[in-house]
Amino acid sequence: MIIKNEIYRNKRIAYLLAILTTIFFGLASRKYSNFLLPVVSHNAGDALWSMMVYYGFHFLWIQKSLSTVIFFSLLFSFGIEFSQLYQAEWINQTRGTALGALIFGHRFLPVDLTRYLIGVLLASFFDQQTIIL
Repeated sequence: MIIKNEIYRNKRIAYLLAILTTIFFGLASRKYSNFLLPVVSHNAGDALWSMMVYYGFHFLWIQKSLSTVIFFSLLFSFGIEFSQLYQAEWINQTRGTALGALIFGHRFLPVDLTRYLIGVLLASFFDQQTIIL
């Protein structure tokens, strides 16, 4: 049992590092977008955001299967995107803050769904290629 707990602890540390690294690259992709190829600067932020969501779900649900984590990551990401169709004053004020904009976005864009799918699939691919995770 002790070995299993240590494995879960190591996995959680690895997922936490993946979350922090992904946040760093996501913020950097916004701040330094003028140094990136247009295709990267237009798409990287949303893909990295959904990668962070994937790593977050796997951090929380360390024992869940890959397909479960992918499903809930996409459900959450798509849910946030579709919530942008709701335009009440209180949620728009939240979206008007820096943190609110990073979490909830501003407006519904169907192309974001594709970006989220690519991000989650990339994260799951990287996850499967990493020996620690």
